[in-house]
Amino acid sequence: NWNVWLIPVRWAFPYQTPENIHLWLLVDYTCDLIYITDILVFQPRLQFVRGGDIVVSESIRKKICECLCIDVISLFPLEIFYYFTGVNSLLRFPRLLKYMVFFEFNDRMEAVMKKAYIYRVIRTSTYLLYSLHINACLFYWGSDYEGLGSTKWVYDGRGNAYIRCYYFAVKTLITIGGLPDPTTVFEICFQLINYFVGVFAFSIMIGQMRDVVGAATAGENYYRACMDSTIKYMNSYNIPREVQNRIKTWYDYTWKSQGMLDEQELLVQLPAKMRLDIAVDVNYAIVSKVALFQGCDRQMVFDMLTRLKSVVYLPGDFVCKKGEIGREMYIIKQGEVQVVGGPDLQTVFVTIRAGSVFGEISLLAGGGGNRRTANVKAHGFANLFILDKKDLAEILVHYPESQKLLRKKAKKMLTKDKKPEEKEASKETMTIIPPRPETPKLFKAALKVTEEAGIEGTFAKLKKTYKPSESTAEVRHTP
Repeated sequence: NWNVWLIPVRWAFPYQTPENIHLWLLVDYTCDLIYITDILVFQPRLQFVRGGDIVVSESIRKKICECLCIDVISLFPLEIFYYFTGVNSLLRFPRLLKYMVFFEFNDRMEAVMKKAYIYRVIRTSTYLLYSLHINACLFYWGSDYEGLGSTKWVYDGRGNAYIRCYYFAVKTLITIGGLPDPTTVFEICFQLINYFVGVFAFSIMIGQMRDVVGAATAGENYYRACMDSTIKYMNSYNIPREVQNRIKTWYDYTWKSQGMLDEQELLVQLPAKMRLDIAVDVNYAIVSKVALFQGCDRQMVFDMLTRLKSVVYLPGDFVCKKGEIGREMYIIKQGEVQVVGGPDLQTVFVTIRAGSVFGEISLLAGGGGNRRTANVKAHGFANLFILDKKDLAEILVHYPESQKLLRKKAKKMLTKDKKPEEKEASKETMTIIPPRPETPKLFKAALKVTEEAGIEGTFAKLKKTYKPSESTAEVRHTP
């Protein structure tokens, strides 16, 4: 940055004087020392990707030398010509060959920033300012070449030279106009080049700025489009105003709290391993505290994390109602829900807060035991994770030990706090993840006889018991 911005200024403007030349040279050689340190300490530690592998070995020394070649050329000591020309900043022009480091810095800066578009806007604005900076330096050089104040077009030498020349550059490159007309051939050519460069450069800058801002607001534009489409749909079908307001509130809160409408749309582009890593970091701390899944296979819990779906409920929304068929389990990520009852469903029995779980019995129960036993309503804005019964069944197929453990826990939770007669009734009517069917009694008896008499003895008994004629007649009369 020192070389890129100050070399043109020192070449064009009379800011480098014999009185302060030692300060300019001190900063120059300090920058050169930083260049040398980079070449000797950091560049030899570069790693390269070859065929998918990160390689650092003798076989790539040549490639490292190629990368270092530009850095070494940038430090070529043209300052030896100071003895003939004096301290001329243009002799430091090779230092600008390290411009690739600037773009590498940009890439890394965007990778670590939470809002990279802010840096992109700043960078694009800097490009525009730098082009104006170069034009200001060229205008002062042209004015000095023509003679300061010699015509109305050139800089007259009054006031701050850099600010006045920068003002000229702004009006020229942005094609504002209102400048004195050039008179000499040099002035006309200079101004024509300025206008042509200004038209192309400024249009490119505006296009880049539009792309940066468009990329930064793409998510919000998608949210607005979804909101507008939903409102248009509701108006076309004359949806009641109260329902429309609740849907608008849901859109607004979901966007402000999550920055997106559906997390699955964001993660679907990632490979399964990456989705699992994100799910573990985001959701594992909550799911690991669920008593129902403690002791289960750790990998089963990981598989379950990728099936969780985030849903936002508005204040007063019923998450589930008593008597409904339960097909999901709920984990409270943020907010509170209340178990309510009474004639008007306004009596609050208990408040369940973030990190708690409910609905797990309906998730595991079968044979009529998967009906909701309570009314659960969102107290405020509540963000819940939902685990579908079908998804859990697909996961448990691969983890039989965890399935047995969940079956035992579910039975224990179902029979807890029940009266003896209710427990007997629940045994007859309720099945928790149905077990394997028992072996038929007739088949058991046959196995027992075979074990006692052996295969030969079994066939001998069958011959004595069933005669051929009887067995044939029986087969014939069998429907």
